[in-house]
Amino acid sequence: MVSRLQNPGRPGRWAGAAFLAGFVLLQLTNPPRTNPPPLPGHDLLASNAPPPDIAAALKAACYNCHSCETRWPWYSRVAPVSWWVAGHVKDAREVMNFSDWPHDQPSRVRKRWDRIAEAVEAREMPLPSYLWMHPESRLNGPQRARLVAWARQTADSGAR
Repeated sequence: MVSRLQNPGRPGRWAGAAFLAGFVLLQLTNPPRTNPPPLPGHDLLASNAPPPDIAAALKAACYNCHSCETRWPWYSRVAPVSWWVAGHVKDAREVMNFSDWPHDQPSRVRKRWDRIAEAVEAREMPLPSYLWMHPESRLNGPQRARLVAWARQTADSGAR
């Protein structure tokens, strides 16, 4: 008869089972993935919409995190990645939410367009980590330049 100490496979099985049980229990801690209903007329594209190419770039590269129209990918349901994704979306919406555009506050709108121009020009946005899983969100050089120029022009004109 072989004792437990002589069978090296058994501790590995217990460790594997413990890891699997921990991973399964971890899934119970997933944060909520919500898309709050936007207020009618508050979305950036609802009024004073940008030109079609700018709107398309914003939708492709920005709206998934910076609006209430997040498309939650499959991996946003798997802890611990779900915590990271939900945290990024929450933070992104707090910084800039296109679904809650301050149409009636020109000074806030100007600041937002300035922020957009700075972040896009500095290649801070979209986040490189986001682009790994969302290559369709990449902005090429001309798209980036056009978006920056339009954001600056819009900020300077005081448009809402």
